[in-house]
Amino acid sequence: MTASGKCPVMHGAVTSGERQSAPWWPKSLNLGILHQHDVKTRPYGPDFSYRDALKRLDVAALKADLHQLMTDSQPWWPADWGHYAGLMVRMAWHAAGTYRISDGRGGAGTGNLRFSPLNSWPDNANLDKARRLLWPIKKKYGNTVSWADLMILAGTIAYESVGLNTVGFSFGREDIWHPETDIYWGPETEWLAKNRYKGDGADTLENPLAAVQMGLIYVNPEGVDGNPDPLKTAQDIRETFARMAMNDEETVALTAGGHTIGKCHGNANPRDLGPNPEGASIEDQGLGWRHQTGGGHGAHTLTSGIEGAWTTNPTQWDNGYFYMLFTYTWELKKSPAGAWQYEPIGIKESDKPRDVANPSIRHNPIMTDADMAMITDPAYRKISERFYADPDYFSQTFARAWFKLTHRDMGPKSRYWGPDVPAEDFIWQDPVPAGNAHYDVSAVATAIRKSGLSIADRIATAWDSARTFRHSDNRGGANGARIRLAPQRQWPGNEPERLQRVLSVLTPIATAAGISVADAIVLAGNTAVEDAAANAGYPMAVPFLPGRGDANDADTDADSFAVLEPKHDGYRNFIESGYSIPPEELWLDRTQLMGLTAPQMVTLLGGMRVLGANYGGSQAGVFTDRVGTLSTDFFVAITDMRYDWKPTGKNSYDIVDRASGNTQWTASRVDLIIGSNSILRAYAEFYAQDDNAETFVQQFIAAWTAVMNADRFDGMGA
Repeated sequence: MTASGKCPVMHGAVTSGERQSAPWWPKSLNLGILHQHDVKTRPYGPDFSYRDALKRLDVAALKADLHQLMTDSQPWWPADWGHYAGLMVRMAWHAAGTYRISDGRGGAGTGNLRFSPLNSWPDNANLDKARRLLWPIKKKYGNTVSWADLMILAGTIAYESVGLNTVGFSFGREDIWHPETDIYWGPETEWLAKNRYKGDGADTLENPLAAVQMGLIYVNPEGVDGNPDPLKTAQDIRETFARMAMNDEETVALTAGGHTIGKCHGNANPRDLGPNPEGASIEDQGLGWRHQTGGGHGAHTLTSGIEGAWTTNPTQWDNGYFYMLFTYTWELKKSPAGAWQYEPIGIKESDKPRDVANPSIRHNPIMTDADMAMITDPAYRKISERFYADPDYFSQTFARAWFKLTHRDMGPKSRYWGPDVPAEDFIWQDPVPAGNAHYDVSAVATAIRKSGLSIADRIATAWDSARTFRHSDNRGGANGARIRLAPQRQWPGNEPERLQRVLSVLTPIATAAGISVADAIVLAGNTAVEDAAANAGYPMAVPFLPGRGDANDADTDADSFAVLEPKHDGYRNFIESGYSIPPEELWLDRTQLMGLTAPQMVTLLGGMRVLGANYGGSQAGVFTDRVGTLSTDFFVAITDMRYDWKPTGKNSYDIVDRASGNTQWTASRVDLIIGSNSILRAYAEFYAQDDNAETFVQQFIAAWTAVMNADRFDGMGA
């Protein structure tokens, strides 16, 4: 026997992807994404609150330290021109730039740039150095500032240090402690491959993806697939920035503002570049992309492969970017690293940027294919011309776009904290006016009960209003009652006719009581749960937090809200036709976006079925003869061996009594996965036990309350 054979450690059995269960049972529903950020991964004590820790933060001192850092060049990674602004901006930008509106995932709100795959993306080369430069400051301020906040603040301070008047900054981003496995970054299995288009146009980019290639934040700077063509690149830019919630003007402003300071790095041989941080040797201690030429830093740094600065003064906020674009004619050339870039013809020596280390040497400025798109695409050129003619307007537009870029995934303004939070309400923050929190809740509940609305109507309306909440970017939810506004009131998944009938009853009740329709909708759902629990023999109160407000059309960007439309909802047994993804996987994705756990998922589904909340009154999964009673009948049936389960279609099954051969009920795949998946079945068996009927009611109420209050960031809720 070999030495390794005698070793009691199971070599590779735990860490090797080939040995994990998924390849053995590929059809098994992986519930891991529901629990990936379990509190056990957090190194803080059980009572730690980041919001409380922030109250101890000396913000002025922190900002002063960051200002000092910008020009405190370190010999192990010297600053270009003695200023780290470009590096810090790129770090903040690439942390925030992964945000996408389709599912709200990505962005800088969790500090996930510290972990794979983002810490090792080709587009993020050498950002590991930026984080190490920040480490002394993080060490000093400790738990009073998260990495997520610190990285974005560093980029904002970087802009201030070069002369930009920024819009402001908010703290409040909480760190995660391991990679986010719920985020789908694309189908490719190799860096910079391109397998995410379903056709030839940029608009065929696979949803929910926003970047054009694996390992990129936005687009390939050398051109589409590395082939320079500014008009084609413009199409990619427009699509990818739109998927990151930016319009054309914001796109041009961000491109120009991002390239006003700093430079690209490509003055080295790519063959000499070491592995990325996740693939580096243990002695590299988490640093990647080591290069042998000239120490691999300063004038010999290799990042994108493109080499040079965009402006004459890369450490100064000015209008130099547009000056360069419009003053000179640009020709394609190759960088020292072999990358395509544009350089000016006949440029004045005084317009050339100086060498990063030797001010007596000047180099040609450069432009990428994306930069050339700013003057080649007609719409982009018109915006660029205005910015060139009006530098103040450009600075103001960029500052607002930068704030949006770095705060878009934080959700409503009620989550913001700090002395520099802007007073202005931006429409992309989905503002909601304050509501009345002081009224006789019991009187309103009584009026709702007397209204004649059924339990199913009350449950479905409250659920449809609240289910839009996304834990990924804290958008959606019941607060604001936007279910009564366009576009939500017309969404097929909200059953518009039923919705309007219910709203026509609840709105007068809310008006008479002087409260928001949002509160009335949630309270109606709560009364329905209470009535159903009482029907089961367990009269219990459902916690209610008053004070929601009603948004109006002026507060609502209808186009922005379109991405929240539910095309599927396993909890209401609803799915639009045409999906190739199994309904149970779509249900799992929605559950994770709502921030729910596996037990909550099972509890809510079983309860919603017996409450008669199915879309369109469907009977699939309604395994009970007493609809409207919060019973465990769903779980009893799904675990009962008296029944056989027979497919009748792609997403339909008959539940057949084995003895008689009669069809007892019908079901969907989402219903059957509860009994099929071993983990979910374990929960179902727990609730089906004779001694857990009351426990089920208690836990359903807790899970229901979590959904109804998920968007309460106004100091009164979660």
